[in-house]
Amino acid sequence: MTSGVDLSRPQAQTVGSDEDVVRVRQLVRTVAVAVKLSLVDQTKVVTAASELARNTLVYGGGGTVEVAAVDNGRRPGISIVFADSGPGIADLELALTDGYTTGGGLGLGLSGARRLVDEFDIQTAPGQGTRITITKWSR
Repeated sequence: MTSGVDLSRPQAQTVGSDEDVVRVRQLVRTVAVAVKLSLVDQTKVVTAASELARNTLVYGGGGTVEVAAVDNGRRPGISIVFADSGPGIADLELALTDGYTTGGGLGLGLSGARRLVDEFDIQTAPGQGTRITITKWSR
């Protein structure tokens, strides 16, 4: 138990309001500190998580975020899953294009969030929602 968060299991946060997006940021920061990410990497993963949590709310109509401390045998890190049951992303290639944004978030878009983390996986289909998993490893 570190900073009031049980790192032995993933921590879930529902995203249904702006306040929930703030809670996601706080949870990600707490876990990032606990797994000893550098301050720069903490900032990167919190920024990516904020953008993706906002997308979950705005475009997915809300959903869930699950934050977990992970270890690949060489180094610790943080893994975050954003899931919604919204309309999905119709044109994923366009949505992942550098500079593409619909203007609702921090202006990073998916491509910006992807650049801030070490691993980025997205599963989406029109009418089937979106699931994005990001991972940031300690250096």
